[in-house]
Amino acid sequence: MTAADPGTRVERIRQALQAAFSPVALEVVDDSHRHAGHAGARDGRGHFNVAIVSPAFAGMSPLARHRAVYAALGEMMQSDIHALSIHAEPPPAS
Repeated sequence: MTAADPGTRVERIRQALQAAFSPVALEVVDDSHRHAGHAGARDGRGHFNVAIVSPAFAGMSPLARHRAVYAALGEMMQSDIHALSIHAEPPPAS
């Protein structure tokens, strides 16, 4: 697999988010195939959906959670990811 391989990208995204947030739930889906021919897909970067639940998001606004996810993904936002849909939440209060 190369760094551009979708399976590798999903795993790299998963590892970065695991390391940053120690989530209790994490799902990363590569939706790049749904955007074939899209102008943004021509550069080789992918489209991904992330659903993440982590105590690290407690007390954060939705915008702050999104910014934290972008920061955790760092360089991948420039090299591997063209579009990212994020659903980031803290665990439900008990």
